[in-house]
Amino acid sequence: MSGQSITDRITAAQHSVTGSAVSKTVCKATTHEIMGPKKKHLDYLIHCTNEMNVNIPQLADSLFERTTNTSWVVVFKSLITTHHLMVYGNERFIQYLASRNTLFNLSNFLDKSGLQGYDMSTFIRRYSRYLNEKAVSYRQVAFDFTKVKRGVDGVMRTMNTEKLLKTIPIIQNQMDALLDFNVNANELTNGVINAAFMLLFKDSIRLFAAYNEGIINLLEKYFDMKKTQCKEGLDIYKKFLTRMTRISEFLKVAEQVGIDRGDIPDLSQFTVCAPSSLLEALEQHLASLEGKKVKDSTAASRASTLSNAVSSLASTGMSFTKVDEREKQAALEEEQARLKALKEQRLKELSKRPSFATTDTSPVSTTGGTISTAPTIDLFTPSCSNGAVKMESDPFDLQSSFQPSMQSGSTGLPAATAWADPFTSTEAGDDSMPNLNPFLSNLVVDATHLPVVSSDGVSFSSTTSGHEVFRDCYNPFFDSNSSVSANYKRTVRIESSVSGTLLDHHLSLSFLKTSNLP
Repeated sequence: MSGQSITDRITAAQHSVTGSAVSKTVCKATTHEIMGPKKKHLDYLIHCTNEMNVNIPQLADSLFERTTNTSWVVVFKSLITTHHLMVYGNERFIQYLASRNTLFNLSNFLDKSGLQGYDMSTFIRRYSRYLNEKAVSYRQVAFDFTKVKRGVDGVMRTMNTEKLLKTIPIIQNQMDALLDFNVNANELTNGVINAAFMLLFKDSIRLFAAYNEGIINLLEKYFDMKKTQCKEGLDIYKKFLTRMTRISEFLKVAEQVGIDRGDIPDLSQFTVCAPSSLLEALEQHLASLEGKKVKDSTAASRASTLSNAVSSLASTGMSFTKVDEREKQAALEEEQARLKALKEQRLKELSKRPSFATTDTSPVSTTGGTISTAPTIDLFTPSCSNGAVKMESDPFDLQSSFQPSMQSGSTGLPAATAWADPFTSTEAGDDSMPNLNPFLSNLVVDATHLPVVSSDGVSFSSTTSGHEVFRDCYNPFFDSNSSVSANYKRTVRIESSVSGTLLDHHLSLSFLKTSNLP
């Protein structure tokens, strides 16, 4: 079986349609593919546990729903994902699991689809029992033993006697559930169970470190305890010695599957250095409290025996702490390497991105480019042959073309250098007409570029005053018999170039003689 199944793809598509990104990621992390959950999916779910707007119960319910699958792969990967979030996710996740009455009810799980299903079902039942015990431990003490502060001023070293005697058995129960996984190196045959074993291996190191510090605190307080407390303490210490042997066997399996020996703490120091007389001294002290006859032992011998045992336990705890610190440092280096790779990838993408329009092609920038000076084509000006100007209001060509007579020496209509009005200039009189263009101001008309227009014996130039141009209507000495009084139209064609563009303007002026002004 390899790759995602059709069922996985359909389920992921259903969550995509409903818009549940969390459920979709849970589905992708717990596919039928025989390999551990992908890191990108686990990282996303960890990020979700740190977001306040993410519904933690919904996330947990999605994982519980996947454990109801009949495939051992899906169920095992669901447990691994849950364990990963309990260890590396926000504390809200494990708090919610601890608040539930029931977690994983997989004590009777069995996958009958194949021989491998039978084998893996056994480890699924053991693994689910450990996760249940981990959540119960958090419910009882309100903290995770694998995350507590360690050292001389740690939680387990500074705990009082009453609380210590109640807390250490909780650690022992969780440690028993972990060691009951009881896997051999030959049984780690696929990526799914390997991923579960790695999480259990890391938990065992942190959990035993807290367990070890609790025992140190217990031994330091043992000879000052009451009789009932000494009895409980002695029983706890005997169980501790038994678990020391079991944890050593578990760490040997980790070494056999290829885990670096530098990441495995050395427990041989305690088994060698711990004096065998320590247990005897503890038993004699309890017997003396019960009124039994015991061998005479001086306080100095007991103190030396106790100090040797505590020092050996402390050195063992230091080896666990070093392994944990080394793991944290490796995680930080891995994160820095990922950030560096992401930065390099981003810089590479920016360097490969095509640049935008350069100065040679950009119409805005003229620093390095050239501006085309080719004449533009006016699509809105009607073409004229031989300089004849047609009337725009004559669609049927019923009127003859008006050909103004030009001054000698002018062969065409040169382009002006600005928007110009033939009836407004700086040389006009005080009674000149106002500017007819509302969008332009301070317009200057060059007299050399404005030709003289003559018609019917009347001549106009750029220096002609406004009242002379409109003398037909405004001149008080208007002659009604003049030939100018007939209907006529004058068309003045002004060509001006603004920023390299030819603009054609047609100005048609119609004057109709009706009567003299009053």
